[in-house]
Amino acid sequence: MVMVMPNDVLHQVHTSQSLFAQWHEDVHCVFARDPAARSVLEILLTYSGVHAVLLHRLSHRLWKADWKLTARILSAFTKWLTSVDIHPAATIGRRLFIDHALGVVIGETAEIGNDVTLYHGVTLGGTTWHKVKRHPTLGDNVLVGAGAKVLGPITLGNNVRVGANSVVVKDVPPCCTVVGIPGRIIQSKGTQIQHPSGINLNHHEIPDPVGKAIACLLERIDELEANQAANKHEESCDTCEAETLCGSKTTNTATI
Repeated sequence: MVMVMPNDVLHQVHTSQSLFAQWHEDVHCVFARDPAARSVLEILLTYSGVHAVLLHRLSHRLWKADWKLTARILSAFTKWLTSVDIHPAATIGRRLFIDHALGVVIGETAEIGNDVTLYHGVTLGGTTWHKVKRHPTLGDNVLVGAGAKVLGPITLGNNVRVGANSVVVKDVPPCCTVVGIPGRIIQSKGTQIQHPSGINLNHHEIPDPVGKAIACLLERIDELEANQAANKHEESCDTCEAETLCGSKTTNTATI
């Protein structure tokens, strides 16, 4: 089973790179996950999700250097510029890509692994006001669909996919697909998001558990109706147990 990288190890990997090395990876990872990207210059000038990640790298280093007010000011400026709200204390791994980057929120104690993809409207939020670990931990190669909310100090394992507009409030094992409100695991057959041709972005191609349940019910109703029709037949007086009763009624009618 693939395990989620611990926070201390993730932090060591995160800080072992230079800032420019991180920026280089953040920019070039876009080509693998957005077919609309044509050049590095285009990405640097027009991709607000990339801007948010690049500026977070800097604000996170300021936060770790105990320049917390400066880090928060830079974070606030980033939110104003990109509509992406990332707390400077959030731990983010390598090659995070935020596609379309509108209304994304990443909380203070959130931890994100490598090669994670977030779509617009995603929230990695907390569920308590106490100063504890209160935001989610995402493993490597996780994909979170548009509008999805991942809430609380829960863990999403490596290669997890979260369907659009889902609300996830419980841990999700590696290589699973989760959808719904609240989120339900609907596929756990070794789903691999990373493959030779790039990262699988088909997060819309997910089973519909409600539709499947309704289809099963309709099939069962059709089967029951067919059985009922096959067993229903008209019995004659020769075989009917109420032959004497029918005969008495016929006699009475004839007498009248």
